[in-house]
Amino acid sequence: MLYKTPVLDTDDLRVLAEIEDMRTRLRYALRAQPRWSGQLRRNLTARAIAGSNTIEGYAATVEDVEALMTGEEPLETEGRTRVELEGCQRAMTYIQALADAGEWFRYDAGLLNGLHFMLQGHHLDKRPGRWRAGPVFVTSPDDPLVPAYTAPYHEQVPALTGELIEWLNDGDLEVPVHVRASMAHLNLVNIHPWKDGNGRMSRSLSTLVFAREGVLPPEFSSIEEWLGRGQNTYGYYRVLQQVGGPRWDPTRDTHPWVRFCLEAHHRQAQQAQRRTDLLSRAWTHLAEASAADGLDERVVYALLPAFWGSRVRRTVYQQDADLSDQQAIRDLRELVRREWLAPHGAARARYYAPGRRMESAQSEVRGSLEPYTNPYGS
Repeated sequence: MLYKTPVLDTDDLRVLAEIEDMRTRLRYALRAQPRWSGQLRRNLTARAIAGSNTIEGYAATVEDVEALMTGEEPLETEGRTRVELEGCQRAMTYIQALADAGEWFRYDAGLLNGLHFMLQGHHLDKRPGRWRAGPVFVTSPDDPLVPAYTAPYHEQVPALTGELIEWLNDGDLEVPVHVRASMAHLNLVNIHPWKDGNGRMSRSLSTLVFAREGVLPPEFSSIEEWLGRGQNTYGYYRVLQQVGGPRWDPTRDTHPWVRFCLEAHHRQAQQAQRRTDLLSRAWTHLAEASAADGLDERVVYALLPAFWGSRVRRTVYQQDADLSDQQAIRDLRELVRREWLAPHGAARARYYAPGRRMESAQSEVRGSLEPYTNPYGS
């Protein structure tokens, strides 16, 4: 028996309708394939990866995750954190690829264990890609000596994961995808099938459920960025403990968990919509400004990351704009000369931050933005 999908109330249905409205508008905006969409998708993926690893205590900047995604050396992240990020990136890349896997796709134990190995394969001592062979306890954030949750006996894991897989393929198919993804997350994290990496796997499974829906690219539906922010992380652990209980107990009320996830999806959808609108306006503004300077519109590929506060790397700009080494170098030098960008560091560690003129562009484009709303009130 699994934790059961709750009955949604009027507020939940309203929040779901608002999320769907934002997703519809995003879908139409992306269908036109604007020139900045590739950069936005990479940035959202990097934010999800950074957020998921921050929850587990491996903090890294979004810029360093983007660098790893493009084959570049990160400027700050190294050692164990880098390895964790690379594992998460592999799993997310595969999830993105499964979005268009077709009618043949089915959830099975091999898929779940394979994704787990992508995430945890560098921890060979923790049985990556294989069910755990012993007990596991989730420690309390208040006292590491006190178990906040005791997972089912390991002998129960094959049967419980089998039931979950059957549900993923055929259960509650009429339920909104946001609710199905939330329940997949809750059940997997409480079964705790592996010795380690269960949190990241459960969040990855939630994103995979969205990917299979095929409405939007999965990076637009992941809530990991939002979950990875300070107080949200504490709220995430608190509601998991409240709903999951001290041990496996599928009779408990799962409505608080689903409501928490719906709020997260609503806020993440607001952010995705905000970024899409912002980048559309920013591209137009920066293209007009660069044309006035006699520059090719391609330089906006370098200006756009600086606009949203990311470090600009020459090699990443070169890939985005499909340029030669010398073209990219000349463009960046000209952008520095015209005070759009400011250089920092040297050699392979060199990057570019917003210059004086970028700051005025940021103020002009961002000036009309409204604050985010709380879908469930204060």
